[in-house]
Amino acid sequence: MRFIFKTDYDQDIRLAKHGGHQFWYSLLGLALLAAPWALGEYLLSQLTFILIYGIVGVGLMLLAGFTGLFSIGHAAFLGAGAYTQAYLTAKGVPFPLALVVAGGLSAAVGVIVGLPALRVKGIYLGIATLSFGFIVEEVFARWESVTGGNAGMSVGVVNIFGWKADTGASFYYVCLVITLIATLSVVNLLRSPTGRAFVAIRDSEISAQSMGVHLAYYKTLSFAISAALAGIGGALYAHAIRFLSPDQFNIIQSIDLLLMVVIGGLGSVHGAFLGAIFLIGLPQAIGAVKDYLPEATGQAPGLKAVVYGAVLIAFVLFEPLGLYGRWLKIRTYFQLFPFYRKGLFKRQKSFQKSDRLK
Repeated sequence: MRFIFKTDYDQDIRLAKHGGHQFWYSLLGLALLAAPWALGEYLLSQLTFILIYGIVGVGLMLLAGFTGLFSIGHAAFLGAGAYTQAYLTAKGVPFPLALVVAGGLSAAVGVIVGLPALRVKGIYLGIATLSFGFIVEEVFARWESVTGGNAGMSVGVVNIFGWKADTGASFYYVCLVITLIATLSVVNLLRSPTGRAFVAIRDSEISAQSMGVHLAYYKTLSFAISAALAGIGGALYAHAIRFLSPDQFNIIQSIDLLLMVVIGGLGSVHGAFLGAIFLIGLPQAIGAVKDYLPEATGQAPGLKAVVYGAVLIAFVLFEPLGLYGRWLKIRTYFQLFPFYRKGLFKRQKSFQKSDRLK
């Protein structure tokens, strides 16, 4: 097991805590850079979608995993960013400027949705965000002059001051750069006083307020940042699929996004990307094995929903920490073998988490 002996304060703020982190993250970076040469066009497109959903997942993880506020209408922010990007680029606005506006508009919408979070929590907050998602979906369908309504809206390729990302590889690199910037921004935010305030609110609102944390300000800020990242992901999503319609941002999409962070592992930036891999990879896995199932099962229209529900129930019952939590347990097992205890993480969680006062 690795023990880090710290000799200066700079070690506390480094992103890579030791040589192992530097090695594996460098290897991951090289693999991502080489992906267009190593993967076919289809697999590269799936990796691009993983990056896009990873941006949205990091934002939702900030809200749900680090602030403790759940949103069941997050597809509304995704759609707001997508339609804003499509409308502005159609008017000739450069891609970087349109992307900033898409994120800013989604953040403004997030502030509006975050206002109910000041008074409600738990299931009531979920109902509020769910209702907002229905309203926004209806706006997408009715505002035909901007969104095209149910007829849909075409989206052009990425145009950055004359340079067009009109190939799968070039668009992949655009998504990779934006994903890297968004992830590093969130990681640094979580190490700041603002991020610590988010975590304090998640653990105990009463304790956080007694320590001087302004609940209304930080809850609204969390919603705004999460919505902005969802809007940026939505802007890239619009260029990825090249066609938008209101039914792409319905309640099913919101549930998929929430499912992504829950299965990935709440309270972990790594979990957002593991959840994105799950969200993109599971339909491919279902499609690969459905031909080997009995016809009545393999051709059933609700097979995907049944598998999603079963996987979610399994994680809630047997692995609440998600995919990243399972990886931590496997890693710790090999580090401590043969002294690993089965209840190690359960005791650690109960020790670290502050008591909630009702």
